Amino acid sequence: MSASFETYQKRRLRSSYISVVISISLVLFMVGILGLLIINTKKGSDILKEKITLTIFIKNSAEKDSINALQNQLKKAHFSKSVHFISKKQAAKDLMASTGEDFVEYLGYNPLQNAISLRLKADYVTPAKIDSIATAINKKMFIDDVTYDKPLINLLTKNLTTISLWILIISTVFTFFSVLLINSSIRLSVYAKRFIIKTMQMVGATKGFIRRPFIWRSIKLGFLGAFIANIGLGIVVYYIDKYIPILHILDDKILLGIVLGSIFIFSFLITWLSTFFAAQRFLNLRSNDLFY
Repeated sequence: MSASFETYQKRRLRSSYISVVISISLVLFMVGILGLLIINTKKGSDILKEKITLTIFIKNSAEKDSINALQNQLKKAHFSKSVHFISKKQAAKDLMASTGEDFVEYLGYNPLQNAISLRLKADYVTPAKIDSIATAINKKMFIDDVTYDKPLINLLTKNLTTISLWILIISTVFTFFSVLLINSSIRLSVYAKRFIIKTMQMVGATKGFIRRPFIWRSIKLGFLGAFIANIGLGIVVYYIDKYIPILHILDDKILLGIVLGSIFIFSFLITWLSTFFAAQRFLNLRSNDLFY
């Protein structure tokens, strides 16, 4: 009879551990997905921003040395992503190819201007910064005009700010509930051994001695859950890179490593703190209160 009861208890204990690991791994997996979403939202917004082009139109009277000097200056500028010179002849060819009409022959001359196509780094694609850069370039005597899609930049900045705000709110709420779920799972596992805790305390064991095995076991279960969560994240990352290659998610190994490492750190902190306070609660209870 006692052997049967002991087997039942062991099976029940294993089921409790398995449920804790599953709960932790699922929650950590979702936290990791959220982390990847935050990183790749930033990366996606940077890709969009860096496609914005400033077109610098150069006067026909401009000297070649002045144009070359401006190109070199822009290439060395901290805000430049790429600089590309477009001659008026090349611009005419591109326009004729797109319209199918030879307007140069019709007009008798080429009305287009030499231009420099400038793409900025993502951090500088804001209405204020682009306006400041365009104004500075426009002050040069041989520059005719600097144009860019101002309404598009305003709309892009506004939408990305709104999306970032919502992601921050969702991240905060989700992290809060994640902590609650993991905390509840660990509290239940400690609750199942509340009588053992009180018995050890009654025979003279110190609180630190009683807490230690509970904390160590919870940390091991947490690491196992984090390992499973990271396997799931690895599979997700593989398929994202396969079907959305523009994000180059596997190229940024440092950020990816930070996300995966953060899962283990988060698991360690929450399991350690949850177990500490759960065990402390039962250590502070009177024996009669253990039944409620």
